[in-house]
Amino acid sequence: MRDKYEMQLRKLHAEMIEMGTMIEQAIETAIKALVAQDTELAKKAIEADDAIDHQEREIENLCLKLFLTQQPVAGDMRNISAALKMITDMERIGDHASDISELTLRMAGTPYIKKLEHIQQMAKETIVMLVSSIEAYVNADEKKAKSVIEHDDVVDDLFDKVKNELITMIHENPDDGEQACDLLMVAKYLERIGDHATNISEWVHFSITGEHVD
Repeated sequence: MRDKYEMQLRKLHAEMIEMGTMIEQAIETAIKALVAQDTELAKKAIEADDAIDHQEREIENLCLKLFLTQQPVAGDMRNISAALKMITDMERIGDHASDISELTLRMAGTPYIKKLEHIQQMAKETIVMLVSSIEAYVNADEKKAKSVIEHDDVVDDLFDKVKNELITMIHENPDDGEQACDLLMVAKYLERIGDHATNISEWVHFSITGEHVD
């Protein structure tokens, strides 16, 4: 019975990694489309959200099957429960990648009022957080989970830079206000992705220790 449980748990971990990879690609595609103002690529990023939603349902079903058929003990129960919580945050990250691409379509055809280097950097940092949080879960690595939680400050600092730059630009040239607001929303979605990656790592911490992060 235990061998079967371990096999299903490995399958769960593999499915979590697959969902993480899908979301990583969604963020990368969304940002690439944004920077290049590539509307076709943006549409592909939006369409990819359906596959992420499907993967969430697959993992949810697997978790429920583990609950119902394997009668997990306390530590196993936390592991499966954490996965159920994590995929909710992962699905929201996929939504935000799609949201960014929706804004790309809105801004298409109009030159950007500022360079996007800080937004691109935010995307890179959130991907690092996402990948590390999934690795922390699969490897039961509490130290790595903690490092992800701490890394959220980097994303928050970048968001503040983008926000302050755009607010200054709106004051200096109100005609740029519409695009500035759209770019600020892009940055806000990336900041929220960082928050969701932090939530994932907090659930990893719970799955290992049984304690919630204060």
